[in-house]
Amino acid sequence: MWLIAGLGNPGRRYESTRHNVGFLVLDELQRRHMQSAFRSKFGGESVSGLISGINVVLLKPMEFMNKSGFAVQRAAQFHDVSPEKILVIHDELDLPPAQLRLKSGGGHGGNNGLRSIIEQLGSADFQRLRLGIGKPDKNVPGPSGADYVLSAFTSGEQKDIDQAVQRAADAAEAVLVSGMQAAMSNFNGVSPS
Repeated sequence: MWLIAGLGNPGRRYESTRHNVGFLVLDELQRRHMQSAFRSKFGGESVSGLISGINVVLLKPMEFMNKSGFAVQRAAQFHDVSPEKILVIHDELDLPPAQLRLKSGGGHGGNNGLRSIIEQLGSADFQRLRLGIGKPDKNVPGPSGADYVLSAFTSGEQKDIDQAVQRAADAAEAVLVSGMQAAMSNFNGVSPS
C-alpha cells in the first residue's frame, strides 16, 4: 500500500494557484486510475484504488498547507502505511517552472506543508516529488514569495504547467512501479519539452 499526498489549499480561492500543483497532480492520477471520485476522509479528500496493480490511496489534505500533516498522519495510520511508502507532491520555488525533482527523505526546506508532515509523522523519511513554480524576480516589482505562491499561473505559463502535471503523474507512477532510484534517473533535472 502506498499513500500519495498532494499538497495545496482548499477552496475556490486557491484552486488554480501555484501552491496547489500537488492537488492538480492528484486530480490527474485519479482521472487516469481510480474508479471513484474523491470523498471527504481523514481531514482531506481521499480516493483509493490500483495503479499498475499496486494499492494506492490518493489524499488531498484540506486543512490548509501548514496543517497538511494531520490528514497525512491520519491516513497513514488508518492504512498502516510507513513513511517510506508515502509520496508527497508539492510546489517548489527553488526549481524552474515546470521542472520536476524527486527526492527521498530530507528536511522541509521552508515548506510549511512538509514541516507539518514531518512533525505529525515524527519522520522525514517519506518520498517527495517537487514541481517547480519558479520564484519572483527580486529586481522586478511584483508579489512577495508568499503572495507569489498564492497567485495563479499566467496564461503563458499554463501550457507548461499542464504538461508538467502530466509528467509529474508519470513520475509518481514510476516511483510505484520502478522504485525511487529509477524514477529519479528518468525525471530529475529533465527540462520540460
